[in-house]
This record gives sequence, C-alpha cells and structure tokens, in this order.
Amino acid sequence: MGEAFEDFPGAQFNFTQPIAAAVDELLTGTKAELAIKLFGAEMEVLKEKSDEIARVIAKVPGASDVQKDQITGTPQLRITVDRAAIARYGINVADVQETIRMAVGGEEAGQIFEDIRRFDIVVRFSPDARANKEAIGDILIHGPGATRVPLSQLAMVEEIVGPRQITRENNQRFITVQCNVRGRDIGSFVKDAQIAIDSQVKLPPGYLVSWGGQFELQQEANKRLALVIPVTLFIVFLLLFSTFNPLKNSLLILLNIPLALVGGVAALWLSGQNLSVPASVGFIALFGIALANGMVLVTYLNQLVNQGVSLAEASVQGPHARAPPATALGRWVGVGADGPFIRNRKRSPAAIGNSSHRRTGHFDLSDAVGYSGGLSMVRQRAGA
Repeated sequence: MGEAFEDFPGAQFNFTQPIAAAVDELLTGTKAELAIKLFGAEMEVLKEKSDEIARVIAKVPGASDVQKDQITGTPQLRITVDRAAIARYGINVADVQETIRMAVGGEEAGQIFEDIRRFDIVVRFSPDARANKEAIGDILIHGPGATRVPLSQLAMVEEIVGPRQITRENNQRFITVQCNVRGRDIGSFVKDAQIAIDSQVKLPPGYLVSWGGQFELQQEANKRLALVIPVTLFIVFLLLFSTFNPLKNSLLILLNIPLALVGGVAALWLSGQNLSVPASVGFIALFGIALANGMVLVTYLNQLVNQGVSLAEASVQGPHARAPPATALGRWVGVGADGPFIRNRKRSPAAIGNSSHRRTGHFDLSDAVGYSGGLSMVRQRAGA
C-alpha cells in the first residue's frame, strides 16, 4: 500500500497500527515510529532545513512514509503601521489598532437575555466593508479634531501566505520530520541517518536536531536494562550460591544463560525480526526459564550422587530424565516471547508436556515447571 500511494498527489500517508500510533503520539506528538525535531528561531530557515532533512532521510535504506509538518499555506492579511505617517497626522498606534480591532473583529456592545441564557451583542463593520484588502484599507481612522484618514495612508495592508501553525518545546520553535522504519532495526537506521544528516545538511548556529519516538524509548530502556540485568544476575548468583553451596554448581547453572541467548538470537533471525524492547523482555523471560531448568537438573544430579550413584552414571541419567521436559518448556517460553511462532503453534503447553510423556513413557511438563513437584515424582518413580 505504501508503494501504491507513494506518488498520490496532494496527500501524505502514514501506515501504522492503531495502538502503535497512539503510543507514538504520546511519546513525541507524531504518529510515526521515528520523530526528528529541528529546533531554531526563524520559521523560513526551519522550513528550508526540514525539507533538506526529509530528502536525506528518504534516501536512507529502511525509510518509509517520510513526511514533515505542514507549517505554511494559510492566507493572512498583514497590516504594518507606518509610524512616520501616523506621526504626521498626530495619531497613536493604539488608536489604529483599536479601530481595526473593532471594525474587523468586533466590539461587545451589550448582552441579550433569553430566560436564563445570555448572549453578547457584538458590533462590527458590515461584510462588504471588511471583505478584502481594499475594503479594509478604506477604513477611516479618527485623528485630532475632525480628521478622518484612510487606513491605507497610515499602514501597509498586504496579503501573505503565513504559517499554519507554530509549535514550541522548551520555549523553542521546532519542526518535526517523521518516518517509519521497514526491514531493519531502528537503532542502525538512526545511526546511518545521523551520519547522513551531519554530512549533507549544514545547520546555522543555534539550530539543532533531536531524535525521538521509539528510538528514544529504546535508548532509555537499554540504559535501564544495562543497569538492572547485571545487578539482577549478581543477586541470582548470591541466591544460587547460598542454595547450592559448591561454587561450581552455581556457575554451572549460570552457564545456561549464554546457551539460552544463542537460541533466542537464532529465533529472532529465523523470524526475520530485529532486537527491540519487547524482544529484550523476551530474553529476560528466557534467562529465567534457563536458570530454572539448570536448577532442576543440578538438584536431580546432586540427589542421584547422594543416593550412591556414580558421577559418570548420574551425568547420563540426569539429562536423560530432565532434559526432554526442560527443553520443551524452554522452547515454548523462549521462542514464544521472542518471536511470532507462539501465534502459529497448534498445541498448548499442556499438549507439549503430554507429547513428551508419550515419547518417554514417564515424563510430563510438570517435571520442568514444578521444582518440588518434579522431585516428588522422581521419588515415586525411584520407589516404583
């Protein structure tokens, strides 16, 4: 659809989803994934430089639905008072402004009451006397005594095309250039776009570019995750060390995290998706499942060793007993959190566990999910 409407005359289109558009608008006031704000003082310079930025962004691979704010196109009538002329007639600027305000905008002359409702009575010139530039120029301005001077002799009346809107942020004017990103991650797109703008667009002193939208949200989330994840892993390590006294057991459980990371990256690659904030949250869930699976397996291995089974035999029996259900659970949670495969699966988690039960003859999903439940089932099987 984007290609079909790309050259549609007189209109600009932005293809997105309702929820995503609402979130983007809350972030930066635009309905696109990426918002580039150009700050400056002069509207003409802002318009010129925003046009250049839009042309540069459109050439960056992955850019889609590139458009900028429409700030011009509103016809206006501008009246500029000639101070030298009004000084010759002895008229003040305030007198000219007051006459124009009453003649064109109107002046409240009283109120009319209808039951409990009341309405203002506004008096102004008839439509014929204020319909165009010439008619407004013929408005008479009262001077000293009985002097009456046409407005056209005291001010310059001209028709211009002025700004449709003037937006400000932190007391600075700005224009927004917005776009969506297709076929690549937004982080690398912004990096390439920044290089292109810095090399091809020369901004005057006092003008600056700010990047917002989902990119800003992703950068803030990455900063928080860069602090939270190491602290969380350290706390988890302390808890594991306090539960599994030997240091090697705790390190063995933590080694599941990089192995699970390989599977998550492979899932993103197979699904054709990019690393994003939702995918990062999926990786966190995947790490938790990998740690849970590692704790279940190490606990079972320690139990076998305590029962007198040799370490070599326990290393064979442990993965054979715990790996099939743990792998099924990790695959369901990890891939489901990182990619779209969860929408395409035809079986529920219970069905996965039942299929594992049918394949092995004595295991189901509760072996990997329930820590205490799994141990009780092992005891029952050992007694059987």
